[in-house]
Amino acid sequence: MPFLADLLVALAAGSLAYVGARWYSGSEGAPGQPALEVAREVGSAVPPRGGLGRLVAARVDRSVATGLLLTLALGATLLGGIVLGVLAVLVRRVASIQHVDNSVADWGYRHRSAGSTSALHVVTNLGNIRLVVVFALVLVVVELSRRRSRWAVLFLVAVLGGEEAGMLAVKALVGRVRPTLTSEAASLGPSFPSGHSATAAAFYAAAALVLGRSLTGRARHLIIAGAVAVATAVAASRVLLDLHWLSDVVGGLALGWAWFALCAVAFGVRLLVPTAAAEGAAAAPKRAPDSAPVRDR
Repeated sequence: MPFLADLLVALAAGSLAYVGARWYSGSEGAPGQPALEVAREVGSAVPPRGGLGRLVAARVDRSVATGLLLTLALGATLLGGIVLGVLAVLVRRVASIQHVDNSVADWGYRHRSAGSTSALHVVTNLGNIRLVVVFALVLVVVELSRRRSRWAVLFLVAVLGGEEAGMLAVKALVGRVRPTLTSEAASLGPSFPSGHSATAAAFYAAAALVLGRSLTGRARHLIIAGAVAVATAVAASRVLLDLHWLSDVVGGLALGWAWFALCAVAFGVRLLVPTAAAEGAAAAPKRAPDSAPVRDR
């Protein structure tokens, strides 16, 4: 029963992500290959000198890589930070939060079975930092062989390194005790936020961005939905295994996705297609210099 609940939660989250990705792609002005097309447009539109007005306009323009998409990413960073900060305070001061956490933990414990627990351990290992590092190394090798781009490698290092550092810092600051329904959780350290959830949210979102840069249509939507579904499945498994409270995994997802979004903003167009902007600038028509006046003879 808990494993089925995990799958249903993951399916629901992935479906919402798929619908959201389709909605954005179907809206006016969204390009078919955003990473390639909009980065080239940026390159062709870059003026010799920029201004504040041009920067502001680009940040809300759907057709510019540094526009609405990166603005939404910055908004996601802010929202995730707010959710994490608010939860860090509430879990220590508001009894109703702990009451909800206790109810969910009790449900998972009462409905557990040997088969369900084994399956949930397989899911939860998808957020284990050791396994995620292996996945990241494989992705780096694939990326270097496909594009020979150092920016995607640096992006993955920043996402994983920053997320782990931030997660450990918040754990030490909050110092929340884990559930006590199982002995397994007793030796795992502070509970808030969930490290597996944060790692899964950050890495699989980053992997989806790197792998999906040149994809179009349904393939891009599916990889986005898959990243969200896997992260949600890992988060739910931590609760159903009684290794974390529900609020822990919500905080972990908020941290992981917020840090991923911040890294996406920081790397921007260089991450999307490192050469596309330069190619666009080179291909853009250049204005011919004014001809010198002809003197009468």
